[in-house]
Amino acid sequence: MAQEALPFDTHRFVQNLVASGFTEKQAEALAYEQIRLLNNNLATKSDIETLQLATESSIEALRLATKSDIETLRLSTDAKIEGAKFETLKWMIGAMVAQSTLIVGLTVALIKLL
Repeated sequence: MAQEALPFDTHRFVQNLVASGFTEKQAEALAYEQIRLLNNNLATKSDIETLQLATESSIEALRLATKSDIETLRLSTDAKIEGAKFETLKWMIGAMVAQSTLIVGLTVALIKLL
């Protein structure tokens, strides 16, 4: 996280602690630790904006990758459909040839019998 100072009135903080029974040295040490804790652990507006930009960038990259994957699958599916059409057509032509041969053969056999 960025080390941006957060608004914190240390003078008033120390005065309140001294008024509550702390020594000035204790109050100053506590004020210092409070500022360090706040500045090291709280996200700033800049931190949030940076994370938002990174998230948006990641989402866009994921969207593009997904779009590419979908297009690859579509092309693969189209190719498989075309292959299945070809195999079906080949099977149908083979069946028609076999049927025609059978009909011609039966017709010839029938003519020989008559």
